[in-house]
Amino acid sequence: FQNEINEVPFFDVQLPYELALKIFRYLGKAELGRCAQVSRTWKILAEDEVLWYRLCQEEGYLLDMSISDHSCWKLALKNCRAREHMLKTNWKNRVGAVSQLRYEPGRVLCDVHCCDGVVMAGYSSGEVRLWDTRTWDYTAPVLAAAPGPGGAGAPPHVSFVRINSSLAVAAYEDGTVSVWSVLLGQEPIHRFQHNQRIQALALAPGGAALATASGFQVKVESPDDKGFWQTPATFEIQKLVNFLNLVPDVTGSPVAVAAAEDIVYLLKAEDPGKVLHSVYGQPVTCLDVSAHEAAFGIKTFGWLLNEPNQILLYNLETNQCVTKVGNSIGDFSCVNLHSSPPNMLVAGNKDRRVRVFDLRGGEAVCSVYGHQLGVSAVQMDEWKVVSGGEEGLVCVWDQRMGTKLWETHARHPVRHVWFNSHSLITANIPEEKNPRGSSITDDDPSLHRKYRGVIYSYEFSVDQLAVDSVLPICRSSYDGVTGYNYNIGLAVPYDSI
Repeated sequence: FQNEINEVPFFDVQLPYELALKIFRYLGKAELGRCAQVSRTWKILAEDEVLWYRLCQEEGYLLDMSISDHSCWKLALKNCRAREHMLKTNWKNRVGAVSQLRYEPGRVLCDVHCCDGVVMAGYSSGEVRLWDTRTWDYTAPVLAAAPGPGGAGAPPHVSFVRINSSLAVAAYEDGTVSVWSVLLGQEPIHRFQHNQRIQALALAPGGAALATASGFQVKVESPDDKGFWQTPATFEIQKLVNFLNLVPDVTGSPVAVAAAEDIVYLLKAEDPGKVLHSVYGQPVTCLDVSAHEAAFGIKTFGWLLNEPNQILLYNLETNQCVTKVGNSIGDFSCVNLHSSPPNMLVAGNKDRRVRVFDLRGGEAVCSVYGHQLGVSAVQMDEWKVVSGGEEGLVCVWDQRMGTKLWETHARHPVRHVWFNSHSLITANIPEEKNPRGSSITDDDPSLHRKYRGVIYSYEFSVDQLAVDSVLPICRSSYDGVTGYNYNIGLAVPYDSI
């Protein structure tokens, strides 16, 4: 019937269907619903697939699909909105499933990083493991390390791990750096050696470039067009590097931002060692970089000179300070700029507060207090903030209300927090990498699991899963106590805990 409509009645005139469709493009969901009740002709026009496909794209749903991928875009938009509401409700009420990504035979957990649900962990035994939390019955494959120059002896501890959509990188205590391809397999595709211990490791979020800082040297590595790894730039720094980041979405040579005590460098291949910020006696306490800006916290002289600690935001194109936010006696211990909403920034402080800043006004729009020790990891989106503390507490906050929704606790400090719309990954990493047991003769294989650290994976869309897709921990025999602190009612419907 729609193909037979050539003209649509608009009050006292008849308009062509294409022109009427252009008028209806300015209407929202509620207006289209009202227009669909006017007449049969208007109903067909108001439910045109072009209109609802455009509304679905404007609200940010199914952006990678074309109009021919769905037969009813009105129903597709309704399902997307229902899923978003369900996920938000589950986040607030902590409804879902949780799993521990624990590697039992290994030693102490040293570092964790994740990208789009793929978790990479390095251990004191020298092993590196991957978990893909997007698949339910996941295992932990080992990424084989390249043999050392001696070829004998115990492998060194893992210092840092980083992962993006294509590469996985691990730095070891002896200065070795191994690079694996996430798609190709478990053997490293590149390996190089530093003479000294590596202080910082950075991997570009969307590219194949990586940067390492060892001693007073910062080295950038990237593959060429044929896949051969090369060193496009090496920088000599006056001081030891504390923080290192690669600027994402950079065309051409990689650009790095390094913080060495009280100096922040912008490292480009054509302009090596450019000083972005330097104030003597004011060390940098945290650093994060987005595509066009860099945010870092500085420790000032304190209350004696009436100078509170602040976070500075620099534009990487003009190399000028855009704004200064924060007014705290405590040191800013972590900052998240790259994954925050536009014009927003979230930071954690040693004064046990989490602050959300609006960069347009330079003021804190939200300040919450809920950790016993300093805040060690933060991330936010449009409505919630997830923070981790030195005491092992993970807190989920409602940003607009400034209230705590729920919290979990583990033994060790929270060093990594990552979440998306339906999952949350947290890592509790011990400070002591060589703990001793109750007896001085205790050997490492008898190390109690409480000293090892743990990674938690939360899934909040569990009520949409099939019965056979429930996490393995939820299919247990209830003999253990590992599932004492999560809602198992939706995973196992017959259980009414």
